[in-house]
Amino acid sequence: MQMLINGKAVGASDGATIDIINPATAKRIDTVPAATQGDVKSAISYAHQAQPVWAAIPVHEKVDILLKFLSLVEQNHESLAQTLCAETGKPITEARAEISNISIAFRAFCERAKHLYGQTIPAGMEAGQEHHVLITRREPLGVIVAVIPFNFPCDLFDQKVAPALLAGNAVIVKPSTDNPLTLCRLTAYLNEAGVIPGACQIVTGRGSTVGNWLCTDPDVDAITLTGSTEVGIETARHAADHLAHAALELGGNDAFILLADGDVDLAVDELVWGRMYNTGQVCCASKRFLIQRSRVEEFTEKAIKRISSLKQGDPTADDTQLGCLISEKAAIKAEKQIELTVQQGGKVVFGGHRNGAFLEPTVIKDVPPTADVARDMEIFAPVVPIISFDTKEEAIKIANSSKFGLCGCVFTANMKDAVSVGAALECGGVVINGASFFRSFEMPFGGYKYSGIGTEGVMSTFDEVTHTKTVVLKNIC
Repeated sequence: MQMLINGKAVGASDGATIDIINPATAKRIDTVPAATQGDVKSAISYAHQAQPVWAAIPVHEKVDILLKFLSLVEQNHESLAQTLCAETGKPITEARAEISNISIAFRAFCERAKHLYGQTIPAGMEAGQEHHVLITRREPLGVIVAVIPFNFPCDLFDQKVAPALLAGNAVIVKPSTDNPLTLCRLTAYLNEAGVIPGACQIVTGRGSTVGNWLCTDPDVDAITLTGSTEVGIETARHAADHLAHAALELGGNDAFILLADGDVDLAVDELVWGRMYNTGQVCCASKRFLIQRSRVEEFTEKAIKRISSLKQGDPTADDTQLGCLISEKAAIKAEKQIELTVQQGGKVVFGGHRNGAFLEPTVIKDVPPTADVARDMEIFAPVVPIISFDTKEEAIKIANSSKFGLCGCVFTANMKDAVSVGAALECGGVVINGASFFRSFEMPFGGYKYSGIGTEGVMSTFDEVTHTKTVVLKNIC
């Protein structure tokens, strides 16, 4: 599959390619270009030429173009889902759901874009301003680089590309090296639908080269990235060098708190949703399971029984509930993290075995609050480390001991406790009586501390991809 630069499908200027491997079968399914620095510079140059032309197109016409794009997505829904399944290893049912989300997200951003009205500050609102009227308006930032991770490539494409284009920016998509194929197809559909050449492009290659070339280029006006905290910090440094705007959604180690009066059966159901979905490769998945001591045995037994009923296997099968990780390398890393947790006092009571990129869902009990996983070690896999606590205050202390602060959750029948724990958790989102894996397209999504800067969602992304200009009508009154 090719990149898309200035509306044309192209290879790397030196002909270099990267193999794309199906993680479930370890077989090559396609290749993509390994872009050169010259290719990246060309894409940025074309984006700068296209951006003012694209910005001048009325919003209602941009909306019509994006709606035409959605019709192309719908016509190719199953084919896109099969591509996503093959290159990512997620179950086909989850891949189909992610493709269906494209319509939900793009329509929502289109609706919001058509109602981004300016504000007026009437004369006389401030002493000395009796004769002046102030009007605000939104203007695009310019050229935006969208760095998209492997775990939910389409969902993050929706969150970044739709609002950036609707606001009049030009976008250069940098997909994950592991699974860029679906996003290459979506970018091509946007161009086929009528996005002008250069306004939406995709370049492929390693993050260490192509990603760095994009993020360090002084002609890039903004970077929106979802990825690891380490990459986010490096990106922030690059952006600071040329004062590019940076919106960063980074790692998480979300605390899942079950108080003694919480509904254990509900908590176990939510564990399956909030930890096993996408084989645990979710930034806002519940990753530390803090269970009040009197309910630990019940929770552990019911969790094992429920998890053991899940079918893991061929991602293309309709009845598969758990697929594989994005690569064998990722599975080996998770395996080592499990081993470390055992060395630090935990005990594997279910699962723990690996076969290539497949890692069994794993339950680890008796994890001490001093273990790495109880604080800052994010396991991107279907692993359930169980940490016991005695008091609500102790649970809050353990939860907040992490450098991360993406999301969290609490299960309790006492709404006073729910509200107090939710208020005390140092994170960007809290779910009451549900797993922390919750992200609607409408809500502002982002974290505290090392989990990022800025938020994404229909409510807030336009603030991240636009300037606010104030027009002063001096002495108009």
